[in-house]
Amino acid sequence: QVQLVESGGGVVQAGGSLRLSCAASGLTFKNYAMAWFRQVPGKEREFQAAIVWNGGRVNYADSVKDRFTVSRDNGENMVWLQMNSLKAEDTGVYFCAADRWGLGDGLRGSYEYWGRGTQVIVSS
Repeated sequence: QVQLVESGGGVVQAGGSLRLSCAASGLTFKNYAMAWFRQVPGKEREFQAAIVWNGGRVNYADSVKDRFTVSRDNGENMVWLQMNSLKAEDTGVYFCAADRWGLGDGLRGSYEYWGRGTQVIVSS
Protein backbone atom coordinates (compact mmCIF):
# COMPACT_ATOMS: atom_id res chain seq x y z
CA GLN A 1 0.00 0.00 0.00
CA VAL A 2 1.01 3.62 -0.38
CA GLN A 3 2.97 5.05 2.52
CA LEU A 4 4.22 8.56 3.05
CA VAL A 5 6.39 8.93 6.14
CA GLU A 6 7.45 12.34 7.34
CA SER A 7 10.41 13.05 9.59
CA GLY A 8 12.61 15.90 10.69
CA GLY A 9 10.23 17.85 12.88
CA GLY A 10 11.21 19.19 16.25
CA VAL A 11 11.54 22.26 18.41
CA VAL A 12 13.49 25.22 17.09
CA GLN A 13 13.89 28.84 18.07
CA ALA A 14 12.47 31.58 15.91
CA GLY A 15 14.91 32.43 13.14
CA GLY A 16 16.21 28.89 13.00
CA SER A 17 15.93 26.21 10.35
CA LEU A 18 14.56 22.71 9.96
CA ARG A 19 14.55 20.26 7.08
CA LEU A 20 11.56 17.97 6.78
CA SER A 21 11.75 14.73 4.84
CA CYS A 22 9.04 12.55 3.33
CA ALA A 23 9.79 9.00 2.24
CA ALA A 24 7.31 7.53 -0.23
CA SER A 25 6.66 3.89 -0.99
CA GLY A 26 4.02 1.79 -2.72
CA LEU A 27 3.53 4.20 -5.61
CA THR A 28 5.26 5.22 -8.82
CA PHE A 29 6.74 8.28 -7.25
CA LYS A 30 7.73 10.07 -10.44
CA ASN A 31 4.06 10.15 -11.48
CA TYR A 32 3.06 12.26 -8.51
CA ALA A 33 3.15 15.90 -7.59
CA MET A 34 4.11 16.21 -3.94
CA ALA A 35 3.11 18.83 -1.43
CA TRP A 36 3.48 19.92 2.16
CA PHE A 37 0.60 21.12 4.30
CA ARG A 38 0.55 22.47 7.85
CA GLN A 39 -2.18 22.00 10.39
CA VAL A 40 -2.78 23.58 13.77
CA PRO A 41 -5.45 22.45 16.23
CA GLY A 42 -8.94 23.50 15.27
CA LYS A 43 -8.00 24.56 11.73
CA GLU A 44 -7.91 23.01 8.30
CA ARG A 45 -4.68 21.83 6.77
CA GLU A 46 -3.03 24.75 5.06
CA PHE A 47 -0.99 24.51 1.90
CA GLN A 48 2.71 25.33 2.25
CA ALA A 49 4.55 24.12 -0.86
CA ALA A 50 4.27 21.77 -3.80
CA ILE A 51 6.51 20.37 -6.53
CA VAL A 52 5.49 18.69 -9.76
CA TRP A 53 6.74 15.27 -10.86
CA ASN A 54 10.06 16.38 -12.34
CA GLY A 55 10.71 19.37 -10.12
CA GLY A 56 10.12 21.69 -13.06
CA ARG A 57 7.50 23.71 -11.25
CA VAL A 58 7.19 24.61 -7.61
CA ASN A 59 4.43 26.46 -5.82
CA TYR A 60 4.51 28.17 -2.43
CA ALA A 61 2.05 29.77 -0.08
CA ASP A 62 2.67 33.51 0.15
CA SER A 63 3.49 33.15 3.84
CA VAL A 64 6.51 30.91 3.16
CA LYS A 65 7.88 32.29 -0.08
CA ASP A 66 11.58 33.15 0.16
CA ARG A 67 11.86 31.14 3.40
CA PHE A 68 10.90 27.57 2.44
CA THR A 69 12.25 25.43 -0.39
CA VAL A 70 10.68 22.20 -1.63
CA SER A 71 12.74 19.63 -3.51
CA ARG A 72 12.55 15.98 -4.54
CA ASP A 73 14.63 13.06 -5.73
CA ASN A 74 12.71 10.59 -7.88
CA GLY A 75 15.50 8.05 -7.64
CA GLU A 76 15.16 7.95 -3.84
CA ASN A 77 11.39 8.48 -3.66
CA MET A 78 11.98 11.43 -1.35
CA VAL A 79 10.67 14.95 -1.01
CA TRP A 80 12.04 17.58 1.34
CA LEU A 81 10.97 20.90 2.78
CA GLN A 82 13.82 23.18 3.84
CA MET A 83 12.44 25.74 6.25
CA ASN A 84 14.55 28.80 7.07
CA SER A 85 13.90 31.94 9.10
CA LEU A 86 11.22 30.11 11.02
CA LYS A 87 8.54 32.07 12.81
CA ALA A 88 6.24 31.14 15.68
CA GLU A 89 3.33 31.04 13.24
CA ASP A 90 5.04 28.21 11.35
CA THR A 91 4.28 25.93 14.31
CA GLY A 92 2.08 22.98 13.47
CA VAL A 93 1.97 19.44 12.21
CA TYR A 94 3.42 19.15 8.72
CA PHE A 95 1.94 16.61 6.34
CA CYS A 96 3.34 15.27 3.11
CA ALA A 97 0.80 14.59 0.33
CA ALA A 98 0.79 13.02 -3.14
CA ASP A 99 -1.30 13.87 -6.21
CA ARG A 100 -1.08 11.55 -9.25
CA TRP A 101 -0.34 13.54 -12.37
CA GLY A 102 -0.84 16.64 -10.32
CA LEU A 103 0.08 20.19 -11.25
CA GLY A 104 1.28 21.14 -7.78
CA ASP A 105 -1.73 23.16 -6.74
CA GLY A 106 -2.58 24.10 -3.17
CA LEU A 107 -5.95 22.39 -2.90
CA ARG A 108 -6.28 19.73 -0.20
CA GLY A 109 -8.80 17.82 -2.29
CA SER A 110 -6.31 17.33 -5.12
CA TYR A 111 -4.13 15.02 -3.04
CA GLU A 112 -4.97 11.33 -2.79
CA TYR A 113 -2.41 10.17 -0.27
CA TRP A 114 -1.27 11.67 3.00
CA GLY A 115 1.32 10.91 5.63
CA ARG A 116 0.76 10.99 9.38
CA GLY A 117 2.64 14.23 9.88
CA THR A 118 5.60 15.52 11.84
CA GLN A 119 5.36 18.15 14.56
CA VAL A 120 7.20 21.45 14.25
CA ILE A 121 7.32 23.85 17.17
CA VAL A 122 8.90 27.25 16.75
CA SER A 123 9.53 29.01 20.04
CA SER A 124 9.62 32.78 20.12
